[in-house]
Amino acid sequence: MRSSRRPFGTGPAVSLFTLGTMRALGSPDQMMEVLEAAIDAGINHLETAPSYGPAEAYLGQALSRISGSRRGARADLVLTSKILPGGSLQSGQEQLRASLGRLGVSRLDNLAVHGLNRHEHLEWALRGEGARLLEWALATGLVGQLGFSSHGSRPLIAQALASGRFSFCSLHLHLFDPERLPLAHQALAGGLGVLAISPADKGGRLYDPSPELIADCAPLEPLRLAYRFLLAQGISSLTLGAERRKDLELAKELRASDSPLDAQELSALSHLEANGRARLGAERCGQCRACLPCPSGVPIPELLRLRNLALGHGMEVFAAERYNLIGRAGHWWEALDASACRGCGACLPRCPHGLEIPALLDDTHRRLAAAPRRRLWG
Repeated sequence: MRSSRRPFGTGPAVSLFTLGTMRALGSPDQMMEVLEAAIDAGINHLETAPSYGPAEAYLGQALSRISGSRRGARADLVLTSKILPGGSLQSGQEQLRASLGRLGVSRLDNLAVHGLNRHEHLEWALRGEGARLLEWALATGLVGQLGFSSHGSRPLIAQALASGRFSFCSLHLHLFDPERLPLAHQALAGGLGVLAISPADKGGRLYDPSPELIADCAPLEPLRLAYRFLLAQGISSLTLGAERRKDLELAKELRASDSPLDAQELSALSHLEANGRARLGAERCGQCRACLPCPSGVPIPELLRLRNLALGHGMEVFAAERYNLIGRAGHWWEALDASACRGCGACLPRCPHGLEIPALLDDTHRRLAAAPRRRLWG
């Protein structure tokens, strides 16, 4: 079966799926097994980072072994790694050279600023030490093109896209969180590559769907529907963090699935939305964001989105997992949970649906608050 490729900024075209290397960390042999499975699934884009523990070193060893056993496949691979914002020119140069050494390559196809989440991160990349570092990386030929990953606000991402600094971006784009899709479309229209961050895991733990979600998406499995939704939006590639060969089976099936949504898929999406609306009734948050800004800084739409998922599709495990990261993940996630609501009522007259927002926030906290969970990496 052929594998579709999509343009990715100014660099080589990439497969519809990208192998994320943050999970195959048990041993070099595990990384090798996953890399071979990815190649067999038609994947040519690999995404890694120094902050993924031993991922770069293990991937470098696997790439060396692939070069000996499957030279043609190795030549087709496109490699992306990352660098954290905020360091000096010298420290950044050392970090990039260290990444190249661990990976065993002389050049990266793509280098992303990892976690461009705050305005000071964008300032770093556009001016001063960060700008000098990125310009040096391009000028020396150590990097083919520059991009960024962001968990930040829509205005911040829009500024980054409009800056002209970057040729690709990695964004949270999910079936159950389409807030950033307009930004993705804007980037694609401007010739940038767009990578969807973890649509299976961060998109709702869709590899382990609830009975309600399975019924809502029938006859399609939820993960397949989520993947097809994003691919039909024109997203360049979807990341998949695999631990074993089995994790790549669906990507292999969908390796050429770049067509518009068909009638069955459209029907499943309609059924999914209708069932969620029915379960939530008049308490459903429409995610219009008219309630903002909150005087206390509470991220009302994001918190009520998690409530929507928990009650509307039986996704309590995912919603609680995300909720209990709030305030514990630095600039990678929200800082305030629903307990920060003071009940001032400023949001009430703004809501076009007449929701009792303070009461819904209180209910969200009671439902989802639990003991903290450790993040995958620091």
